[in-house]
Amino acid sequence: MPARSLPNGIGFGTGLAGIILPGRRQFRNPLGPSEAEVRANVAGEASADAALAHVVSGSDVEVEEPDIPLDLTAAAFFDVDNTMVQGASIIHFARGLAARKYLKTSDLVDFAWKQVKFRVTGKESSDDVASGREKALSFVAGRSTAELVRLGEEIYDEVVADKIWPGTRALAQMHLDAGQQVWLVTATPVELAQVIAQRLGLTGALGTVAESEDGRFTGRLVGDILHGLGKAHAVRALAVREGLDLRRCTAYSDSHNDVPMLSLVGTAVAINPDADLRELAKNRGWEIRDFRTGRKAAKIGVPTALVLGAAGGALAAVVARRREHAA
Repeated sequence: MPARSLPNGIGFGTGLAGIILPGRRQFRNPLGPSEAEVRANVAGEASADAALAHVVSGSDVEVEEPDIPLDLTAAAFFDVDNTMVQGASIIHFARGLAARKYLKTSDLVDFAWKQVKFRVTGKESSDDVASGREKALSFVAGRSTAELVRLGEEIYDEVVADKIWPGTRALAQMHLDAGQQVWLVTATPVELAQVIAQRLGLTGALGTVAESEDGRFTGRLVGDILHGLGKAHAVRALAVREGLDLRRCTAYSDSHNDVPMLSLVGTAVAINPDADLRELAKNRGWEIRDFRTGRKAAKIGVPTALVLGAAGGALAAVVARRREHAA
């Protein structure tokens, strides 16, 4: 079976993905993984490949690196929607696209309504996920990958930049100051997620990968939307490629849907959690931070997660310097 091409031009061997190609009859061993699990696995692998390819492609750009000892086996993974960005990033980007006549107002309303339902119930229906996938793919089909990146940069500067949670951004910076990698992990298209990561000075982003050929989107996904189990697969795949020790890594999210990712790492932190995640975090002893209110927990300077996540002397030195300056 021929290899597929990711947006960054990397060939992607389909392997298990062969059972999920559109228009093909589905066969699977009832004792093996479900179709949804296979899609999630393929999506995670593709996301890790695309994320690292983007980092490599940008490595020839000269950036003045701070004199910080690197912590090579620890990293932080941040969900985006309502964790790093206030509200849903895809809605913010959709607003910008609608203003540019790329989307109909009715599409924007539909996106917004599904987000409202998700925020109220804390759950996404399979019909909503499928509908969102179809609309997103119909929009990008035939368009160039470079065009989406350009639009993403414009819309980030116009709309998204003002929606970043300062508290979460500060947590990400603490991990960077400790010499750790910091990755976004989101269902948002990887091209848009990478724009957010680049603007925030983060290491990179894991996001949904849409198939492309010759620099243009085909209208098909590689695997599925990066969601739920897909995020956990992406983080695990990236950890293998980067030599990360997941026991020393930290993950942040607001949603109970991200429990697979949160459970994968040594330290999990609930940020602006929905009701189900808040309850689970309490039961498991996970740290909770809510930047939507003036609660005392949101004002603590250095989170327990960061202290536990960095076992070397690099973090201790950084924290000590910060305290000296504050004194």
